[in-house]
Amino acid sequence: MSENNSIKPHGGVLVNRHSKVDASGLYSITISEDLANDVENIADGIFSPLEGFLGKSDFESVVSKGRLSNDLAWTIPIVLDVDEQTASKMKESVDVLLQTPQGVGIAVIHVDETYTFDKEKTAQGVYGTTDASHPGVAKTMGMKDFLVGGKIDYIQRPDETEIRKYRQTPTQTREAFAQAGWKTICAFQTRNPPHVAHEMLQKTSITTRDGVFVNPIIGKKKSGDFVDEVIVKCYETMIKLYYPENRCRLGTLHTEMKYAGPKEAIHHAIMRQNYGCTHIIIGRDHAGVGKFYDPFAAQKIFDDYPELEISPVFFPAFFYCKRCLTYTTPKACPCGDDEKEQISGTKLREMIQNGQPPSKYILRPEVAKVILDHPKPFVD
Repeated sequence: MSENNSIKPHGGVLVNRHSKVDASGLYSITISEDLANDVENIADGIFSPLEGFLGKSDFESVVSKGRLSNDLAWTIPIVLDVDEQTASKMKESVDVLLQTPQGVGIAVIHVDETYTFDKEKTAQGVYGTTDASHPGVAKTMGMKDFLVGGKIDYIQRPDETEIRKYRQTPTQTREAFAQAGWKTICAFQTRNPPHVAHEMLQKTSITTRDGVFVNPIIGKKKSGDFVDEVIVKCYETMIKLYYPENRCRLGTLHTEMKYAGPKEAIHHAIMRQNYGCTHIIIGRDHAGVGKFYDPFAAQKIFDDYPELEISPVFFPAFFYCKRCLTYTTPKACPCGDDEKEQISGTKLREMIQNGQPPSKYILRPEVAKVILDHPKPFVD
């Protein structure tokens, strides 16, 4: 790693769990695509300092305190759930091969323990609710009854696909930032194509920093969200046409959205610190869903984690003001709502489903075309 970017990984060491361990003859289990992504994220150090799936003491501490048992900040449980029959075969000190749904053995877990957990308590601790209409709560309540803790050794990446072409490890991003001469890097978390307001927010963040790392989430999302392919193609288009050279880098983060609001905002910040970012944009209702979180809860929670090396950059909502003739925020604009060109995600989806191009003040025409030309831009 270059001296240019000296921000430390979370916990001080960038984890690397890649190994040549022999997996022949091992008992194997099949895991979901999303769990397979998380295993790869552990191996690459995106989830540093985790070296595997959480054991019981760390799990319970994360749920109750938002910290690992050693008091290090960690807010989202990274766990492997199995049924009772599988748990009985995954005894302490047993090595088990983890396979993708396609039957590819990607990693070996060195089982430390199996344990049960309280699903309602977990949902309340992570999501702040037990309401089953929350997608994270519904996912938690549908988990299998046992969790398996233990370090992993990663032995084989899945085949490269078009959607993985922008996937990068923290080692790669840190090297890229250094080669670009960036010392201050602002991360932008997203699960949507870029509105012009998002673009302006990103560009505002780099007026006083070297570059922005646009890092969309690729993985399972809720119904009505944009599909991964659309998000990536929209950002490719926007960066090519509307960004100066060497000021924006696109990299995909392959993990499942949790919709955990403030707790997920901290998780997002930790992952971007591991990538080598010095700052992260935290906007209104970051990682929220419905009306479950106060719009600024994801900003306020950073007061509880002052030790994080990555610095949050807080922004209110951006919009175009037809009277001021600029993209601005409520802090800087005195005008009424009738002068503001802004749109909700619901309204945007309705317009696209009706084949209606959004205003150029909301979406760049080239970005809108990518969405409108796609046969199925939304998750079912």
